[in-house]
Amino acid sequence: MTKFEKEIEVKGHLVDSSILTRIFDKVMDLKGDFTVEEFIIGKRKDDHSYARLTIRAETETHLSRILENLFREGATSVSTDNVICKEAPENMVLPDDFYSTTNNATQLYYENQWIDVERMMMDKCIVLDPVSRKAECKTNREVKKGDLVATGEKGIRIVPEERPREGVDIFQFMSSTSSSERPTQQIAKKVAQDIVKTKLNSGKIIVVAGPVVVHSGSSDILAKMIRMGYIDGILAGNALAVHDIENALLGTSLGMHVDDGTLAVRGHRNHMTIVNEVFKAGSIKSMVQSGKLTKGVMYECIRANIPFVLCGSIRDDGPIPDVITDIVEAQMQYKSILKDAKLVIMLSTMLHSIAVGNMLPASVKVIAVDINQSVVTKLLDRGTKQAIGVVTDIGSFLPIVMRNLENLTQNERNGQ
Repeated sequence: MTKFEKEIEVKGHLVDSSILTRIFDKVMDLKGDFTVEEFIIGKRKDDHSYARLTIRAETETHLSRILENLFREGATSVSTDNVICKEAPENMVLPDDFYSTTNNATQLYYENQWIDVERMMMDKCIVLDPVSRKAECKTNREVKKGDLVATGEKGIRIVPEERPREGVDIFQFMSSTSSSERPTQQIAKKVAQDIVKTKLNSGKIIVVAGPVVVHSGSSDILAKMIRMGYIDGILAGNALAVHDIENALLGTSLGMHVDDGTLAVRGHRNHMTIVNEVFKAGSIKSMVQSGKLTKGVMYECIRANIPFVLCGSIRDDGPIPDVITDIVEAQMQYKSILKDAKLVIMLSTMLHSIAVGNMLPASVKVIAVDINQSVVTKLLDRGTKQAIGVVTDIGSFLPIVMRNLENLTQNERNGQ
């Protein structure tokens, strides 16, 4: 029986990043066949390896299905074809066979050169501007009639993420994506080291936070991280802001005294009192400027001019005036804050964490801290495979991180 075949190649850290292993597995899982025609292994840490393979299948459709999977692992055709683009038929409408992106770095082959795709995100499309020779990842809503949208798989190359090689940090310390069976002290130390290292390299750090940060008594620590200059943006919802301000003004969170865990008299109405106070002031910024709000996460953001975005949901009380209730607008604002981020720390907020994960290229380091291991599992299942999960209580974990941050900061000042 005649077999259909195609020669492919792949470059990079193929062995220690398991790229070649995944390619072999994909071919076998899809009932195909392969022959390794050439394999050159890099001898030093910085050397790339190279492999050239012949892939075989029983039918053309079968071969296309195998190649589609291999291309998403970083393989490319040896005989490079130009990317095939088709015009968007209407505003916000894509050609039927549009290419759906991953969050890995991606390139298009156009007129004898590879073009890097900008603003990489998963589950989007790619629009090519042939005049400027630029390619950009876009959502449906950003596509205009006549835009050239990449289709199929030809002329598209994915550059998979590789194992970190710049020195020991949490992304090398953690041998698997999440576990509760690790020494919390050591993990917290590694997180602190990675935060300091990122800032020393002028990297942008964004925190995605839920109201548990306040409920657990950790809002003072997050506020201090902002004050110390380690945070460049906060992404959250109505609840974080309301309970942070409730804690700052009334000492409670959802009516419970944060210091000792006792319930306040008529505490059930405290958060609604805060919603009303923000409306009276007009905004969080106005509360700070008037002297009404003098501490907390939101106060430190206003004082240090750190951008924050509060995204609304259908269950919000209020929501306060600073909350963006248009989901599409909130999504755009989130993306704006995340632009050029190097490290994203997710603190006990499953829905916001998954949403942010979908907006990040795979090159951005992600640390997700949550008492619930399923949060990290859901992140991974939805494509944020670079996420490292720390399964622990925020209230006991962040104080250890802060203690290490203070020590590292002091050592840096002393030149140690």
